[in-house]
Amino acid sequence: MYQVDAFTTQLFQGNPAAVCPLEQWLPEETMQKIAAENNLSETAFFVHRGDDYELKWFTPKGEVELCGHATLATAYVILNFIEPKRSNITFFTKGGILMVFKEGKLLTMLFPPKETTRCTAPEALIKGLGKRPVEVQKGYNYLAIYEKEEDILRLQPDFNELKKLDAHGVIVTAKGDKVDFVSRYFAPKMGVDEDPVTGSAHCSLVPYWSRVLGKTEFLAYQRSPRGGKIICANMGERIKLSGEAVLYLEGTIHLPD
Repeated sequence: MYQVDAFTTQLFQGNPAAVCPLEQWLPEETMQKIAAENNLSETAFFVHRGDDYELKWFTPKGEVELCGHATLATAYVILNFIEPKRSNITFFTKGGILMVFKEGKLLTMLFPPKETTRCTAPEALIKGLGKRPVEVQKGYNYLAIYEKEEDILRLQPDFNELKKLDAHGVIVTAKGDKVDFVSRYFAPKMGVDEDPVTGSAHCSLVPYWSRVLGKTEFLAYQRSPRGGKIICANMGERIKLSGEAVLYLEGTIHLPD
């Protein structure tokens, strides 16, 4: 197993993900137990499929369809330790076919967009965030928009309230003071109260801010305590997400016979 800090160049920042190379798939129950034991926001598992790979992600409480930072971490492991002569990878996942390629020091991912539509703010969302957003949208996640970056930093969510929502998680966002936009992401239903840096959330953030700001390229920053930078672009049918990563540890998992 490898543990990688994604969307950062410094240890103890960005979003940590566990990455487990497999010769063949383990039972889902076993992979879920490993993810719970790791107690990170995501543990990624991958196996060869032809010249490329199948990839799955598990939070401590369940499997997810799409994960950005653990995909970046997995690509980092493959391109640095398993197949260092490669420059690109295709992953086959529940969330579709994902592509990752090197761009200098950056690893760039092409993900499907996740559109949102405007909706009325549920009471649990307002109570859970503690401050009413200026606008709420919904798709795979709720997207709560605030007036300024300071509003995002001051939020102290009630995670018991957010667990009541009929969505995977909650993205909060505002225009940034030094970047195009900032965000935070809460997914207590999946065992992740606050995710440090969430690539998949930017599949909704980029289309939203494209409409608001009238542009297609962005520098974004997730304002969690660990923090992380994502370079983003709206390419229409795909969202381009770029970042760096750094290795924290290598280890061996000992499973029962």
